[in-house]
Amino acid sequence: MIYEVKIPSKVNPKLKLRVLNGHFATIHSHINCYIDMTMLKTRQSEAMEVAKAMAAEYQYNKPIDTIVCTDGCEVIGAYLADELKKNGVMSLNTHDSLYVVTPEYGNGGQMIFRDNLQPMIRNKNILLLLASATTGRTIARGIECIQYYGGVIQGVSAIFSASGEIFGHEVHSIFTADDLSHYETFSQENCPYCQKGQKIDAMVNSFGYSEL
Repeated sequence: MIYEVKIPSKVNPKLKLRVLNGHFATIHSHINCYIDMTMLKTRQSEAMEVAKAMAAEYQYNKPIDTIVCTDGCEVIGAYLADELKKNGVMSLNTHDSLYVVTPEYGNGGQMIFRDNLQPMIRNKNILLLLASATTGRTIARGIECIQYYGGVIQGVSAIFSASGEIFGHEVHSIFTADDLSHYETFSQENCPYCQKGQKIDAMVNSFGYSEL
């Protein structure tokens, strides 16, 4: 059975994480919490507050030319670009403005940048923006893709991350595993809910959830 709780951010109490508790299946794992970030990603006022909180981690220390958005974070990405410029983050682009782009996904979930977007990645300083980082596979896939096209990773930001560092890259996040002390992720083979015969409540991904 699914039940809902809302968790306020320690960084900004205006931001609340909607958490659904139950037995959920992702493409990579089984989890006991689904973090619904729909409003944080799509509601203008909340997306702007998310961007402000994220931008505070990047004041003056590194140049950023391009924000690569995954998990439907384009609205946050646009506000984040604006906040980074306000905070004095340097862009090496000739027009002194940041790019905000989204990769395409090919067969098997591989990230792709078409020819028209590749100049915004090649030899650019990249901030990778995600909604959530749990197993770290999405971050690894994003880093691999960006580096393949010649980009330089300067930062990784997520609304929620289960770890402060994934594959050698620090992950700046608004919500952490400490905010969800009961959050757990399992491989399908080692899922205790499956072992007890408890049915999956919903299939989940970055677009949302579908109850079964």
